[in-house]
Amino acid sequence: MKPSTSFGFIALLMALVLLATMKIQYEHLKMDLQRYSSTASPRVLRSELEGLPRGIVEATSDMDLKPLSKISRSKDRSNNYSALLAMAVGISQKENVDRIVSKFLMENFAVILFHYDGNVDGWHDLEWSNKAIHILARSQTKWWFAKRFLHPDVVSVYDYIFLWDEDLGVENFHPGRYLEIMSSEELEISQPALDPELSSDIHHRITVRNKLVKVHRRVYGLRGSVNCTDESKGPPCTGWVEGMAPVFSRAAWRCVWHLIQNDLIHGWGLDMKLGYCAQGDRTRKVGVIDSEYVVHQGIPSLGGLSVRKERGRPMDLRIQQIRRQSTAELKKFKERWNQAVREDDEWTDPFDDFARENV
Repeated sequence: MKPSTSFGFIALLMALVLLATMKIQYEHLKMDLQRYSSTASPRVLRSELEGLPRGIVEATSDMDLKPLSKISRSKDRSNNYSALLAMAVGISQKENVDRIVSKFLMENFAVILFHYDGNVDGWHDLEWSNKAIHILARSQTKWWFAKRFLHPDVVSVYDYIFLWDEDLGVENFHPGRYLEIMSSEELEISQPALDPELSSDIHHRITVRNKLVKVHRRVYGLRGSVNCTDESKGPPCTGWVEGMAPVFSRAAWRCVWHLIQNDLIHGWGLDMKLGYCAQGDRTRKVGVIDSEYVVHQGIPSLGGLSVRKERGRPMDLRIQQIRRQSTAELKKFKERWNQAVREDDEWTDPFDDFARENV
């Protein structure tokens, strides 16, 4: 009986060791997954960087260009905020982009241009070209660029991130005043209102400028099959902005970056979920700023929607293909969201009542 007892004891011991090993592997897996959902805790971070002394760790970065020599350019940081303008641009919109960037640089913004048409040399004659960062990748959208080059840890030094389209008229827009309003109104996500008289491409009523107010956060009346009232808690009535000219706080951008799907480059469907990144009540933290407004020119540089297509003229085949892809991505994004909601037992929808009606 003794050999049998010894064998049983050894088998039990091996089982315990196996369970302990599996638990350790599970804990490691949890740590890996946490990297994608939030910044690492100091303890985890310390473990990953244990080969380095604390004083040498540089945890943040920025988009400031550094001189090769010791003679550095002084940069005026008199404002109490810092911000980044990021745009996907093509040479055909050079004149309009010049107007936009010139305004933002006067307010001490960092500027990064994503060139989707392969042409960078064509911008070098502009006075400010050497002050901007230029990144080239052919036929990619601003969401593709943002996912790869605007990681929250890289842009965490900036209080606000402007992720804009290139076809916006800024004659009546002042970046500094805009941020003052966004800060005073405690908005985490915003966009400038669209001038209804000059904009050629307006898709959603909530983006239209209201001349009587400085900021609006909701719209009223029938929006499709939804009746928007003061009781409405989400899109299309309140709590969202469109994807053409969003502005994010640092905290909101960290959340939004994780919401952007790596392979869904057109970003369709993101706008309706941005309110989940508003760091609180989306009916208060998301808004449209009316006193600083822009004109949406509706130029489909990468096949986006536009009302400028002549009636009776067939749509360009490339634009048709891009729209089909965008529609397919929208469907896939919705499916992923719904699956994630079903599978995450620990997540509670903060807008649960509204979400049930508008999945």
